[in-house]
Amino acid sequence: MAKGPNKEELSKLDYTLPSTEWMDTPVEFKPGTFCWGAKGKNLETLSFPNARDWTPVEDDWKLPKDWEGTVLEAMADRLSKYRSFKLFMDICVRCGACADKCHFYIGSGDPKNMPVLRAELMRSVYRKYFTTPGKILGRLAGARELTVDVLKEWWYYFFQCTECRRCSVFCPYGIDQAEITLMGREFLNLLGLNTDWISGPVANCYMKGNHLGLEPHTIVSNIEYMLDDIETVTGIKITPTFNRKGAEILFVTPSGDLFADPGTYTAMGYMMLFHELGLDYTWSTYASEGGNFGFFTSNEMAKRLNSKIYAEAKRLGVKYIIGGECGHMWRVLTQYMDTWNGPADFLEVPVSPITGTRFENSKSIKMIHVAEFTADLIKHGKLKLDPSRNDNLTLTYHDSCNVARGMGMMEEPRYIIKNVCNNFYEMPEDTIREKTFCCGSGTGLNAGENMELRMRGGLPRANAVKYVHEKHGVNMLANICAIDRATLKASMEYWVPQVSVTGVHELVANALIMTGEKERETNLRGEPLPGKEGN
Repeated sequence: MAKGPNKEELSKLDYTLPSTEWMDTPVEFKPGTFCWGAKGKNLETLSFPNARDWTPVEDDWKLPKDWEGTVLEAMADRLSKYRSFKLFMDICVRCGACADKCHFYIGSGDPKNMPVLRAELMRSVYRKYFTTPGKILGRLAGARELTVDVLKEWWYYFFQCTECRRCSVFCPYGIDQAEITLMGREFLNLLGLNTDWISGPVANCYMKGNHLGLEPHTIVSNIEYMLDDIETVTGIKITPTFNRKGAEILFVTPSGDLFADPGTYTAMGYMMLFHELGLDYTWSTYASEGGNFGFFTSNEMAKRLNSKIYAEAKRLGVKYIIGGECGHMWRVLTQYMDTWNGPADFLEVPVSPITGTRFENSKSIKMIHVAEFTADLIKHGKLKLDPSRNDNLTLTYHDSCNVARGMGMMEEPRYIIKNVCNNFYEMPEDTIREKTFCCGSGTGLNAGENMELRMRGGLPRANAVKYVHEKHGVNMLANICAIDRATLKASMEYWVPQVSVTGVHELVANALIMTGEKERETNLRGEPLPGKEGN
């Protein structure tokens, strides 16, 4: 893990602009602000081009021959294929409405992390090769040639964007900076310029079905450990099934929920809820990843990794799919899956077997979010809940970017929290819902070597958490994203150590009164329940 400055040093921000023009200001690869380059073995596994070991701190990036032609040919192809990309290259008027909306700019003061200027890194090349003024007037028209230095600048700053899309909310033209970053990363990927933290999980998912590279027997073992903990807390033995043909529902969640705290508590919550309902569902040890790091490399790789979910649903003969708490998973599933790998006409429109609710919004993808499912159960009074079991917690809720901005799920998690907890406070309005601040480590930036970058990117969210902690005594930050559960934990430990992190379904499980349970003494973390401290 990169050693960076302490939080007092990191919070002393300098927004003074460099003395040189942005085109003349070279990129500086500062330790703690970038990820390591992709390993050759992972690129080779994925049949990605230019597979070799390389490091961004060396002068020679071992680029392929005619790399400029490769990038420009790819840019021409995408400009002809995606109308939005060409629009975003042309219509920006550089009004600056987005400038101070990016968490990385707020946390670093680097002007090239202003969304408008980050996009200019690519627009300037677009103008040079694809517009008449740029070809004739060059720099006078804001155009520049594609050089090795420009390529390195792309790599550094396109991997300092989490594609959270907050800037697009404030853009009067609705320019989606995430799409520009996606394109930039795709062009870089054609040259073998990806990061180890992305290419490694993608290779694992491609070969073994999940980002962590967990073998089927390891997945089962990890879940069995959780089941032992559930039995200790509740006295109830839960026996989920794996790869069972004929189940009504396939449940898919991010592999992070099976590996590390606090995600494991969220996974325990899923299983306790489904057991109490008597839900006819199965896990898959093959389609064992709901997330999709392929989305951070290329459209084609994201499609390949996503295909396993429908393929496994078809093989098992389920009716529909429920997905766990994950952020980018839900943007991929909601906005891309049907186009990539649909139509899923072998599945049915999801209907809750408990309430009879037909989820019409999932008519296309045949998959529902577990928060939608649980909120519907609570609305229809199908769960016995004791919110006082969470009275040791004073909560706030972090809207995960892809879930909130990407698919509009903002009220369901709050509805659940308010029914399973008695103490809930919102962060300031301009930091939540569609204006939510990013965790600062999404899109494959949650590595160890770029910790300074992550803490800088997490500063705006941490400031909002600190505000409600000081005003209301908030001590727990809830969310519905596996990456958030991993990254916000580190961010809170750094910026607001009095606040811990939880998934929503951990809270549900604590409050859930299960049929046949013993008298509960502790929550899922083994901590005494309110009123049980002396036992």
